Amino acid sequence: MSATVVATPLTAETASKSRIASIDLIRGAVMMLMAIDHVRVFSGVPAGGPTAGVFFTRWITHFCAPAFIFLAGTSIFLYARKHDHVSRYLLIRGAWLILLEFTFLRVAWTFNFDFRHYEMAGVIWVIGICMILMAGLVRLPLAAVGTIGLVIIAAHNLMNPHMRALLEGLDQNRLSGLWKIMYMGFFAGPIRFGPNGPNLIVLYSIVPWIGVMAAGYAFGRILTLEPARRRRLCLTIGLSAIGLFLVIRGFNLYGDPRPWHAAVAAQNGRPPMPGLFAFLNTTKYPASLDFLLMTLGPIIALIPLLENLRGPVVRAVTVFGRVPFFFYMLHIPLIHALALVVSKIRLGVVSPWLFANHPMGNPEPPDGYVWSLPLLYLVWAIAIALLYFACRWFAALKLKRNDWWLQYH
Repeated sequence: MSATVVATPLTAETASKSRIASIDLIRGAVMMLMAIDHVRVFSGVPAGGPTAGVFFTRWITHFCAPAFIFLAGTSIFLYARKHDHVSRYLLIRGAWLILLEFTFLRVAWTFNFDFRHYEMAGVIWVIGICMILMAGLVRLPLAAVGTIGLVIIAAHNLMNPHMRALLEGLDQNRLSGLWKIMYMGFFAGPIRFGPNGPNLIVLYSIVPWIGVMAAGYAFGRILTLEPARRRRLCLTIGLSAIGLFLVIRGFNLYGDPRPWHAAVAAQNGRPPMPGLFAFLNTTKYPASLDFLLMTLGPIIALIPLLENLRGPVVRAVTVFGRVPFFFYMLHIPLIHALALVVSKIRLGVVSPWLFANHPMGNPEPPDGYVWSLPLLYLVWAIAIALLYFACRWFAALKLKRNDWWLQYH
């Protein structure tokens, strides 16, 4: 949570000599999908429903954060096989990510400097804080780390029956901020640092994501096995997760605070949600067991199926997967800048709405602003094309140089 050589493109065969090519391919694909949702933020298109196009534009991006964080754990395991002082590396990189989330990325999202009233703890923040926690966990036996991760993922929804009681009067509790950072997230409202701010919106709480990273760390051991056994285990784990999701979600046994059948019926004046949409509409904040089974299961099952893919498209997507952090840091300001251009072309002016506190503190878009889905995807394609050339350059730089700062990117 990261190609080309100087003269010739890096092939999948070359990449597989030092790393598993399907991991970079998956990581590159989810980075591209993630960009769809971030274009959606500035397009004004709502996050899911009521049409199939809008619903699946959001839903397909649900695979991004789980893959990003799970494979970050896997990368830690593979890094530890070749390097000493892993805890020190994790502490420094984790702190670096948190700093960037609250400075560079905060400005990239908003294009304003009103730090006093708005900060957001997003996916880069939670990866950073989880890396700091992993600095301690990596000192434990691998089996212990994996067990801790799976227990957090599987058991944290036991809190669901107590959620309402926790929310009542939470802001009057001295530990309310800690509860929001650890588990409740923005669902329980922002963390207010005094009457003059800033207000912190915790989009990604620590639980269950530390469990996802710890499980990904233990999963790294599977990727070091001989290919036939690795493929067999990946398929077994991935398909089992998908099967478990279908059973516990289908019968509403456990694993999500929102029973899907209740959403099919109209409630509180809202229109009914189609059955398939409701079934797939699992809880992301905080990520439920159902959400993680639905997303991580297919990702793990795909690993052995993608190992032998070749071709120019595969090579292009893999470029993004080898420098994902660089991609992430560039794509938000680029998409935001493209949205300014689109606003000027469509409306004749740059809408002030684009300088609001995106993505979680912004008001509803003004009348006449919301893009069509074809325009959303056109801007996304332009962003991906521009990012490809930048990522190819940076991937080549990382191949030919060993500067200390490159390991933190």
